Amino acid sequence: MWFSFWRSRDRFSLDELRYLTDQLMKVQVVNEVNKDFVIEALRSIAELITYGDQHDTSFFEFFMEKQVMGEFVRVLRMSRTVIISLQLLQTVSIMIQNLKSEHSIYYMFSNEYINYLITYKFDFRNEELVSYYISFLRAISGKLNKNTISLLIKTQNDEVVAFPLYEEATRFAFHEESMVRTAVRALTLNVYHVGDESVNTYVASRPHADYFLKLVEFFRDQCISLNEWVAKTRNNKSSETTSKILSAVDDIEDNLYYFSDVISAGIPDVGRLITDNLLKLLIFPCLLPSLRTEVVHETKFDAVASLYVLCCILRIVKIKDLANTVAAALFCHIVVFTPSSEARLNACTCGVCFAHEGQEASGGVGDLELDRGSFRLTHNSTVCLQKSIRDVSIHDQEESHLAIRDALLSYITTGDDVQVMGSINVMATLLQTKELDESMLDALGILPERKKHKKLLLQALVGEGSGEEQLFSGEGSITKEGCGDELTSYIDRLKNQYGVSCSCPEVAESPRVHKFQVFDALVSLFCRSDISAETLWDGGWLLRQLLPYRETEFNNNHLNLLKDSYMKCNSRLIEEFRGSWPDLLITVLCDEWRKCKRAIEASSPRKELKCILLPQHKLSAEDQSDSSLAAGERLCELVKVFVLFHQLRIFSVGRPLPDQPPINPPIDFPEKCRAKTAGVDNIGPKPSTELSLVDAVPCKIAFERGKERHFFFLAISLGSSGWVVLAEELTSKVHRGVVRIAAPLAGCNPKVDDKHSRWLHLRIRPSTFPLKDAVNFTSQGKTKSRGLVDGRWTLAFRDESSCKSALSMVVEELNLQSREVERRLRPLLDFESDLERAVSYLNSSDLEPSSPRIPINSL
Repeated sequence: MWFSFWRSRDRFSLDELRYLTDQLMKVQVVNEVNKDFVIEALRSIAELITYGDQHDTSFFEFFMEKQVMGEFVRVLRMSRTVIISLQLLQTVSIMIQNLKSEHSIYYMFSNEYINYLITYKFDFRNEELVSYYISFLRAISGKLNKNTISLLIKTQNDEVVAFPLYEEATRFAFHEESMVRTAVRALTLNVYHVGDESVNTYVASRPHADYFLKLVEFFRDQCISLNEWVAKTRNNKSSETTSKILSAVDDIEDNLYYFSDVISAGIPDVGRLITDNLLKLLIFPCLLPSLRTEVVHETKFDAVASLYVLCCILRIVKIKDLANTVAAALFCHIVVFTPSSEARLNACTCGVCFAHEGQEASGGVGDLELDRGSFRLTHNSTVCLQKSIRDVSIHDQEESHLAIRDALLSYITTGDDVQVMGSINVMATLLQTKELDESMLDALGILPERKKHKKLLLQALVGEGSGEEQLFSGEGSITKEGCGDELTSYIDRLKNQYGVSCSCPEVAESPRVHKFQVFDALVSLFCRSDISAETLWDGGWLLRQLLPYRETEFNNNHLNLLKDSYMKCNSRLIEEFRGSWPDLLITVLCDEWRKCKRAIEASSPRKELKCILLPQHKLSAEDQSDSSLAAGERLCELVKVFVLFHQLRIFSVGRPLPDQPPINPPIDFPEKCRAKTAGVDNIGPKPSTELSLVDAVPCKIAFERGKERHFFFLAISLGSSGWVVLAEELTSKVHRGVVRIAAPLAGCNPKVDDKHSRWLHLRIRPSTFPLKDAVNFTSQGKTKSRGLVDGRWTLAFRDESSCKSALSMVVEELNLQSREVERRLRPLLDFESDLERAVSYLNSSDLEPSSPRIPINSL
C-alpha cells in the first residue's frame, strides 16, 4: 500500500481524490506507523476539494457521495494523537475558508458533522490545539448568513435552544492568549451581524447574556490594572511603567471598540445589557466615586485614570442611553455612588452599594442582588443606598453636597495639571458626543452658542413662539430656562432603574448660570501659574467652543481677569528681550501663534486621550537653573501662554484672529552701525569670511590648557540677531581679519573678573533653539540634550581699558538687539492700548444717536 501511495499520478485529478479516499477508508487504527500517511491524506483531500470547487464540480460530488466528512470524524474518533486532531481541524478549516460554491457550503453545514467537530472533547491543554480549534470556529463563522446559520442551530417551537458554535467559542472569550480572544470576538461579531432574529433573542437571553456581563467585568479588571500602573507612574515614571500604561490603553480601547462593533450589529437588547453593565459594574461604583476633591485612600480608582476611562467610553461606545445617563449622573452628589467603606457612612453595613466584582449577594437587608436577566438593583440595595445617604457623617457632609459636575469644575480651578487636562477632556468629549441631547449640554453649561442659536432659529422658522422670542429677544431680557424634559427623564431613570437619587438643587437652575460657572472655571484656570501651556491650550479650545455671541454672556469680571493675566504675561515677555534667546523669540512666537490658532479653532482637541495618563514634561524646581537650555524651555512655555492669552483677548473682544501675529517688519540698518562697518551682511559672520577689524579689540584666549591664541574680539548685532566674534588678523591687509569663531551674542552675560580687571567672562549658549531640534524627554520625564551645553569664554585683554571697551561694546550691541526685538513686537505689546482706544471711540459722543451700537466682544 505504501508503494502505491507514492507512485506517480496526476496530483489534481478525480482519480487521485478517489485513491486517497479509498486508502483513508481502509485505515482502522491510527498509530505511529501510519500517522504520516493519514496526515498527508487529510491535507491532500482538502487541497483537491478546494481545487475542484473552483474547476470541476465532480470533485465535490464525489466528496458528498462517499461521505468523506464522516470518514474525517471516524479518523478523529480512533486517533489518540494530538497531531491528527491538529491536521483534521486545519483540513476542515481550509476547506470551509476556500469553498466558494454556496451549494458546497450548504452541504458542509447541512449534516451534524460540523457540530460534532465543534462539540468534540479535544485536549485543550495543548496550546497549539486551542489555536487550531479557534481558527476552525472562526472559519465557520465567516460563512454564516441567514441561510447557513439555520443549519448550525437547534430549535424548538421556533426558538433557538442550542447554538454550539457560539457556545463553544464564548468559552474562550477570556483566554490568556490575546490572539484567541481576538478570534472569538471576530466570530461573535459575525454571528451578530447575520441579523437572524431568533439567534439575536438567543444570545441576549439568559444564560448566554452572561457573556456581556463577563465582558464588562473583564473590561473593568483591565481598567483596574491601568489604574495601578498610573498610580505607580505618579511615584516613579520609568520606561517600564510607560510601556505598561500604553499596553493597558491599547487593551482598553480594543475592548471598547469591540463593544461599539457589537452595538452596531443592531441588537437592542444587547445594547441595553452593555449599557446597564457598564453603569452598574464600572461607572457608578468605580469611576464616579473617584472624582472627589478630597483624598480618600480607600478609593479604588485614581481620578485621572477615571477621567481617561470615562472619556474613552463616551467617545467610542455610541449608545444614547449610556451617554445621557452619564451626563445626568454628573448632577448627582458624589456620595450616592460611593461605597460605604470609602465614604465612611455610619449606618450602611453592606460591603458595597452597587454591583461589585460581578458577584451576586447571598441575600440580606444590605446586600445587592444582581439579576443577570434584567440587570436591576433590588429594592433592598436601593433602601440601603438611601439610608447611607441619610446617615452621612458630619465630616463628609460638605463632600456629599458636591455634585460630580462641580467636582470637575473644581479640578479645573484647583487641581493639578493632569486633573485639569482630564476634566477638560471630559467636557470636550461630552460636547462632541452626538448621542447626547442638546438639552443635556445646555444644562451642563457647555452648549455652544452656535448650536443654541441654530436650534432657536429652527424653532422660529417652524413657528414655535418660544424659539422666536428667545432668538430675537434683547440683551436685557433673559428668559428663565429649565433643565429640559430630556434631563428630567434621565434623572427619573437614575432613581427608578438604578436607585440613584439626584437631589442637587443646581439642576433646577438656569443653564445660563451653569454656563457662567464653566466660564468662571476656565477663566480662573487662565489665571493660574502652575499649569502647563499645553493644558492651558486645551482650556482655550473649550472656551473658544463656548464663546458667546452677546456681550452680556461674557461679563466684565471675565474680561478683567483675562486682561490681568495677559498683562502679567506681557511683562514677563518684555523681560525676555534681555534674556538668553531674544534672537529667536520672534521666530518662536510666530511658530507658536500658528499652532495655537490651529489648536483652539480645531473641531476637536488636538491631543490623544492617552496624554491624560502620560503628561508631557513640565518644568520643575530643579529646572529653574541659569543654563540657557532651561531658559529656552521657560521661554517656549512663556511664549505659548502669551500667544494663548493674546488670542483669547482678541476673541473676547470680537475681533478676527489673524493668521500671523501683528508685528513690525525688519528695517534697513544705518551704515554707521558696527555690523556694517565690519562688513557683515544679513547672513551673519561665517567662519573663514573676511571682515574689518576697525572696532575690534585684541585679546588672548586659551581653549586648551597652556595653549593661548591671539584674536581680535568683536561684538556685532543686525536687527534681532547678534554675535560675538573672534577673528585672526590678516598680515597682508591692514585692519582686516578672518572669522575663526562666531557665537550668539544673546545670553552671553558679560562680566569682568572680580580679581583680574583685564579678564572678561562670557557665557556662550548653543546657536540653535533647544526645544526645536536638540532636546528630547526621557521616560523619567527629564530633559536630555544632545551635547548642547553652555560654553565659557575668558578673554584676557592687554589692559583694563581694553577690557572695559570690550564690555561696553557687548552691552551696547545687546541693547541694540533688545530694542529691535521690542520695536518689532510693539504692535503685540500695545494691544491693550489699542483696545482701550477702540472702546473709547465706540463710547464717544461722536456717534449718531440712531447708529446701532455693536458690542465690543460680539462675533
